[in-house]
Amino acid sequence: MTNPSPPPDAGEIMAVVHEAVGGTELEPAEKREIWRFTQRELPYLWSQRTSYFILGSYRDPYLRRLRAVQNELTKQLGAYPFIMGDLLELPTDRLNTFDIMFSLLATYSDYIVGIFQKESGGEAPELGEINDPPYFDKSYVFPRDYAWVTDENLDSTQHVIQAALEIAFTDDLSADDVQAKVESLVDRAQESGLDVDEQEVWDVIDDRTDEGEEPVTYSWVHLNKFRKFELHDRCFPWTTEDKLRTVVDELPSPTPRPEWEESGER
Repeated sequence: MTNPSPPPDAGEIMAVVHEAVGGTELEPAEKREIWRFTQRELPYLWSQRTSYFILGSYRDPYLRRLRAVQNELTKQLGAYPFIMGDLLELPTDRLNTFDIMFSLLATYSDYIVGIFQKESGGEAPELGEINDPPYFDKSYVFPRDYAWVTDENLDSTQHVIQAALEIAFTDDLSADDVQAKVESLVDRAQESGLDVDEQEVWDVIDDRTDEGEEPVTYSWVHLNKFRKFELHDRCFPWTTEDKLRTVVDELPSPTPRPEWEESGER
């Protein structure tokens, strides 16, 4: 196999890699594999298309929703949405492969899209990575069942839906009790001036009951990180897969790049 030659951006790329490996000295074979990876994957990120690096769990049913986001973005002309799990992994036994791949892809992607459906697993460190520079300014988060804790519990439709889900999944409540409490909850929200559609609330409850998926709970650390994105208008809560497909429209639309970038001259 022909040894790959370093790309024009070799110095910049290796700076990203060295940061990812904590300054560990790379062996010649490891450098060659990194060049192969960059030659195979980075041209897509340098192309005229707008790239969206989609983060989240690869396990079912979570992966299905990542695919839903990817499919929605694929419909947009000029978009390149991708999931790291679809790419060939760096064949290195010694190095922290995930950190290298993540750092390169996150650095050269136009936008990073985090789909959060639980607080455990790989999503936790990914959230920590994109919550700060250099990735924060181009990152967007889509946490399921998220609503910021406030003194006034019913200050948004999302709070109402979250509270209704918690009622519906309370083990010691009968069906009649759930019905009465949810109706009371919606009435109080409407009386406070919120334009809440009771049928929409029940549709969400029915959907989640059919799935058998309880409301997602997050640690205080997760909630604070989501709140940071929310304050920068880059946090979009969702409850159902249909809602997730809808809120994906909040992402920046693909924008054509100058011809010099498309040609690969950097």
